[in-house]
Amino acid sequence: MDSTTLALLAPRGVERIIQGQATSDGAGVRMTRLLTQDLQRRLDPFLMLDLFGTDNPGDYIGGFPDHPHRGFETITYMLQGRMRHRDSVGNNGLLVPGAVQWMSAGRGVIHSEMPEQLEGAMEGFQLWLNLPGREKMRQPWYRDIPSAEVPEWQGEGVLARVIAGQAHGVAGAVQRAATAPLYLDLHLQPGAVFGQPLPAPHNAFVVVYRGELSVAGTVVRTRRMAILANSPGSDGVVLRGGEAGARALLVAGQPLKEPIAQYGPFVMNTQQEIFQAVHDFNAGRLA
Repeated sequence: MDSTTLALLAPRGVERIIQGQATSDGAGVRMTRLLTQDLQRRLDPFLMLDLFGTDNPGDYIGGFPDHPHRGFETITYMLQGRMRHRDSVGNNGLLVPGAVQWMSAGRGVIHSEMPEQLEGAMEGFQLWLNLPGREKMRQPWYRDIPSAEVPEWQGEGVLARVIAGQAHGVAGAVQRAATAPLYLDLHLQPGAVFGQPLPAPHNAFVVVYRGELSVAGTVVRTRRMAILANSPGSDGVVLRGGEAGARALLVAGQPLKEPIAQYGPFVMNTQQEIFQAVHDFNAGRLA
């Protein structure tokens, strides 16, 4: 094998394919929810993944007006369009194609995400990453990562944008010790092969958003998520672009193995902590 596959000896296969659920959020923004609440334990430390993509302004123009979060991180990756972030601790940033917004809500933040366009396509992803219990009440943190500051690795027929973690010696824009997230945006030419080491205990999935690819002989088509099997002794994953190539996300992380208590935009470890979050929000003490 060449350096693109890193001589993986026991790559993972696909456990199952997820089609996702059509839903809406915010002020009527239409999207597909690929990582739903019933998959949170299986894909720990990840809590939710939404794919939004439309060229109909009526599907996105309402945006996401002010709403609270506590206890986890949001990672928004924009493919097309322009979205403005504002929050209660003074952060203000504009998401444009190729850019990433990484927000750690910590003990609490109220923010809005509103489109800055009246026409054209709006497309991207929002991923929710859990925080360990010891970090859920830390100070909020925020970073805008312009497209030019997302590190990239180029191989034979493959481009990897390294949002988090590490790929082929390239360190991503963000690192997290507790959850060790890997977040790659992969562009594969037809038939191109990409391999990525993954620790056997880490949970991982692939989302295809252009074309199709195969994982250990299983074809994953556009707008589908493939949950990768946690096979004992596995050392990574090998992806092969389909006839028209593929663009896909590869996401993996170290499970926290902690209780998950969720009520809408609050994710804590116990119901009592959820009650406290709702009480703090209603009392104006969230941020």
